[in-house]
Amino acid sequence: MFDTAALPGSPGCYQFLDSAGSIIYIGKAKNLKKRVGSYFQKKDHDPKTQKLVESIASVSVLVTNTETEAFLLENNLIKKYQPKYNIDLKDAKRYAYIEITREPYPRIGIARQTSKMDGTYFGPFVSGAERDAVLKVIKRIFLLRSCRKMPKRACLRHHMHSCSAPCIAEVSEEEYRENVNRAMALLKGKSSELVSTLRSEMAALADRQEYEKALAIRNQIAAIEHLAERQHVEHISETDQDVIAYTIAGTVVYLMVFSVEKGRLSGKQEYSFDLREDFFEEFLVQYYTERTPPAELILPHEIDGALAGYLAERKGRLVTITVPKIGEKKKLLSLVEKNIEHAFLKNDLKRADLQSGLGLATAPDVIECFDISHISGTAMVGSMVQFRNGVPDKKNYRRFKIKTVEGIDDFASIFEVVTRRYRRLLEEDGDLPDLILIDGGKGQLSAATSALENLGVDVPVIAIAKREEDVYLPGEMLPRRLDPKGMALHYLQEIRDEAHRFAIAYNRLLRKKKLIK
Repeated sequence: MFDTAALPGSPGCYQFLDSAGSIIYIGKAKNLKKRVGSYFQKKDHDPKTQKLVESIASVSVLVTNTETEAFLLENNLIKKYQPKYNIDLKDAKRYAYIEITREPYPRIGIARQTSKMDGTYFGPFVSGAERDAVLKVIKRIFLLRSCRKMPKRACLRHHMHSCSAPCIAEVSEEEYRENVNRAMALLKGKSSELVSTLRSEMAALADRQEYEKALAIRNQIAAIEHLAERQHVEHISETDQDVIAYTIAGTVVYLMVFSVEKGRLSGKQEYSFDLREDFFEEFLVQYYTERTPPAELILPHEIDGALAGYLAERKGRLVTITVPKIGEKKKLLSLVEKNIEHAFLKNDLKRADLQSGLGLATAPDVIECFDISHISGTAMVGSMVQFRNGVPDKKNYRRFKIKTVEGIDDFASIFEVVTRRYRRLLEEDGDLPDLILIDGGKGQLSAATSALENLGVDVPVIAIAKREEDVYLPGEMLPRRLDPKGMALHYLQEIRDEAHRFAIAYNRLLRKKKLIK
């Protein structure tokens, strides 16, 4: 084990080097001795961290005065050395931006790289169709040029009334600049302010009986309002926000950032990288190195105070960190989580994560889940739902009236419905599921296991208990704790909740029929 006794207990950055002297990882710490020591003392590292520890030949440290300084230094060192074990922040997709160049008569167009900083950039736009629609409307409204090189005579766009032709001095530089400023205001989400200005201008033109110009502005207003309606996000905000959420599948983190400007969704970026300790803080540091933080960050959990200080330093003022529990911001966070699932092949990923979490030989394609429902022992019913390839297969749902159990006995009821289900499948030579899930704890699991053993059915069976969301496996004394943010547990909860809903619906139906009689 590496000797950390000589390391200082101060904030700073540490560098891990391999046997060739190359820097393979850079990190920051509030206490260098404790942080570096934890790598060599812990025994339950994730696979990537374990491989990192095995590759460490020496350690170098740089002491700072504060933890915020350590964040800044870490970020600069990572950019300089690009160590192999640090997060490689490559966007899962490269989206295009709308660019307005810095020229006497600025050009509007599409840019996929913003590193040259040759202009002002708006986006990124997730949808190419949406981006093109925005670009088309702005060109038509404000008559901005799109040619890469100013021609010496008017082009076809001018004759089609979609360019003001600065190339032949059809428009003054001041008037052209005013149209550029209005286009930029619209792209920044300031459509209401722009419309208000244009309405005043339209009224003034009408008063002067310049009806043709007033009509042109009226058409601009209509186009702007239509565009604003297309881009509107269903919440009101006066500040710019980034909404960031992630999920973990196996050893991979899938993360997404929604950028919201003045209440309008302006961009979405997707990332995936190997799971490692402190990955979320490391992501935030790297992400906001290349961009200025917004006024508010909406996050799934709290972050370290020093990191909040670093973000404030990058912004030049306080950045609000919000971890919503209810309300519109919670809905925004849930929307990002939903998009993560759709963006990263959720059905394949959650099955693979479940396979990993339960130690199954293969990813379960077909899962059947059982639940019992009753009201104080009356109208006792059972339900079985089937999920196939990650989605409900409702044609294979089944309902059971409990026939052999008197009073309240969930264990005996589970034994009955599991026996009835798989006895019939065996008699009909039907296909067995890949996994059986029981809504309950160890008692319900034991009852289901006994039923399967009596039938000679060899299918993996587990149970999930409410409240603590513990997962029980046969032969294991303690529950299996799955990652509360992982896809595996969310998938089991989704199946369990559907079985519970189906059972309650059947219970209510029977009670209603009884009342009618």
